[in-house]
Amino acid sequence: MSKRNAILEVATQLFSKNGYKETSMAELSLLTGAARGTIFHHFKNKEDIFLNILKNVQENILSSFQQHKETTAYNNGMEMVEGVTVYYLNLAGVMEDQFLLLHRHYPYQMAETNPICRSYLESVYNCLLDIFEEGISIGIKDGSVKVKSARNTAMVLFAMVDGVVRLNTYSLYHAGSLYNELMASCRSILSSEHGTTSVTLNDSKELN
Repeated sequence: MSKRNAILEVATQLFSKNGYKETSMAELSLLTGAARGTIFHHFKNKEDIFLNILKNVQENILSSFQQHKETTAYNNGMEMVEGVTVYYLNLAGVMEDQFLLLHRHYPYQMAETNPICRSYLESVYNCLLDIFEEGISIGIKDGSVKVKSARNTAMVLFAMVDGVVRLNTYSLYHAGSLYNELMASCRSILSSEHGTTSVTLNDSKELN
């Protein structure tokens, strides 16, 4: 492994566990055995290190899902959505440090003023939403999915699945114990002819 990649690997662990502000260059230098001068030879500053990590996270998630799509066959859209859900849960476990970093608040704070950071985050979430939407769209055509809006339903499903991943990432609840309920909820949403449009603006007043 190159010195640059070694720095990024350790920095990923530090940023994910300690947060951005709490991660110091002194600690990074100590754990990598690289002098501060060596670190800043490869990267402009601390923010540049973080952006390179975020780029790696983006590329790893996108390539993993692309490979999954190319090597996995599904019988219908419902099965594809279920498969993508399972794959996302497993990937979050394999890429634990990367997902912990992705789920921290700081990347979204940085994205407010840094267009590069924003583009990486948008790329990750658009990719995931597109995959869920693709499965739902296929399901609508083959009859295995009954919803009306593929995109809106994809957003609801992804928010639910990602919420379970976050609970697991922060060790608040083990995702495996919620697996059956999560899959049942996904099937229930996808089997509803009303889909995500069952609550209207007038109905929402009664929920407050």
